[in-house]
Amino acid sequence: VQLQAFGGGLVQAGGSLRLSCAASVRPFSSYTVGWFRRAPGKEREFVAATSWSSRTPSYADSVKGRFTASRDNAKNTGYLQMNSLKPEDTAVYYCAADPRAWVSDYEYNYWGQGTQVTVSS
Repeated sequence: VQLQAFGGGLVQAGGSLRLSCAASVRPFSSYTVGWFRRAPGKEREFVAATSWSSRTPSYADSVKGRFTASRDNAKNTGYLQMNSLKPEDTAVYYCAADPRAWVSDYEYNYWGQGTQVTVSS
C-alpha cells in the first residue's frame, strides 16, 4: 500500500494551493482519506477527512471555511483545496488512508510521505 502526497509549495498569505494524495489502496472507495499536518515544533494535528460513505467531510476548526477535502475514487486520489492561506498554515502536510479511521491519527494505518506547505506573510 502506497500513498503519495504532492502539490505543496511556497505561497503568499491569502493564496491557494491544492494538495493531492495518490493512493494504491484497493478499493480506494472503501477508505477514509485523512489529512494531517505538522508545523515546526508542534505535534501532528488533524486537518480534514473524507469518508468512503456519504458522511459529511470533517474539518479542524482552524481550517473550516478555507479548506475543502474531496476525492475522486475513479482516480484513487484525494484532494485538499486550501484557500485564504495563512502563515500559521505552514507545515508538512500528510495524507493517510484507512477503512475504519476518521479524525484521530492513530486510527490510520497507511501514510504518505508528506509535502511541505509554506505560507509567507
